[in-house]
Amino acid sequence: MAVLSVNAGSSSLKFALYPLNTALLGEPFLIGQFERLEAWDAAKQPGTTRVATLKYKRWDKGTKGSVTQEIPLSSGIDPFDEAINVLKSLIQESLGQSGDVTKSLIAISHRVVHGGALYKSSTVVTGQVLAELRTLNTLAPLHQPHNIAGIESFIRSFPRTTQVACFDTSFHTSLGSLETTFAIEQRLTDAGVRRYGFHGLSYQYITQKLALLTPRASGRAVLAHLGNGASLCATYENKSVATTMGFSALDGLMMGTRCGSVDPGVLLYLMDQGWSARDIEASLYKKSGLLGVSGSSADVRTLRASKDPKATFALELFTRRVVKEMGALTAVLGGIDLICFTGGIGEHDLVLRSEVCKQLSWLGVKLDDSLNQTATKDQSMLISQQTSSVQVWVIPTDEGRVAAQEAIELVADKG
Repeated sequence: MAVLSVNAGSSSLKFALYPLNTALLGEPFLIGQFERLEAWDAAKQPGTTRVATLKYKRWDKGTKGSVTQEIPLSSGIDPFDEAINVLKSLIQESLGQSGDVTKSLIAISHRVVHGGALYKSSTVVTGQVLAELRTLNTLAPLHQPHNIAGIESFIRSFPRTTQVACFDTSFHTSLGSLETTFAIEQRLTDAGVRRYGFHGLSYQYITQKLALLTPRASGRAVLAHLGNGASLCATYENKSVATTMGFSALDGLMMGTRCGSVDPGVLLYLMDQGWSARDIEASLYKKSGLLGVSGSSADVRTLRASKDPKATFALELFTRRVVKEMGALTAVLGGIDLICFTGGIGEHDLVLRSEVCKQLSWLGVKLDDSLNQTATKDQSMLISQQTSSVQVWVIPTDEGRVAAQEAIELVADKG
């Protein structure tokens, strides 16, 4: 028996297949992603063919093999449906089965960015659930519509398998009203205009992992999920007490293409200049952040390699935002015992980790440079000096595992 965990984006589909050993998840024996799943119309592009890219790793009798292959796409067929058909074959091979793979799948678990005020915990997907989640599309336009479309594709392909929605907002339901309330009219607050917080599946995994690694995990911690989407979360006793993202996934830190916090007066100014809501949305979500400031790329690796002063400045601005928000969260916590870096940037960009820790040295943060250099191998590592007042960790996140765990617990409760 197994659980399939998936995360559908606008043109990508990440997946992980976890075996179920009694009530516990084993290590995934299939993990990977499809890319370039954009819809297209051959009639409008005669003579063209499209292919998607599939990259995956499969564990077979204790060995791990990496595979990359191209998947031809057919015009007029949903690319996600084609990808799922290929995924079915991979699952069959991984489980050593033929025929209907759904007999071995307990559930399919989906990462969904926004649960709003309606969903504070994971839920089995129904038609009503999908309808209610669609009302939140405008709060996370880069993710929510695609998450929902992904669920619909899997329902078509696995109609008899339980589908479970797991929310990035759920981890932050422990936030108090001082953290969730905007200083706006009460009627707007009553209508659900409040701070929700995101990256919750990642933070849930990190808190679980830290609890196994250090007794400081239950103390005053600041977790940094830094990637194309970026946020910080302050935790105490393994619960969220403050976070940088708010009503939408646009708030807080500067990100790959998102602006992060910006003066609301800027939006009023743009509206006075004739910008439409959609113009503003496109600019703040897709043309800002590292891409907007550098004018060249949203990828930290590309910017690090560039000699363009604007690329350097974009990285410095990103670092400044992280340091500034870490200081604010430390103040809310009344001190700090632990910092943890995760996400694509947090796990792999040793320069950023070094610069952030140096600028927080006044808190007693002492980074071990040699350990920081080696902490890029997808393993959990303590990278601070023994004399550091604050432990500094690097932990690769695994949102898929958390989503799979949630699905198992939910299906067990329903059973």
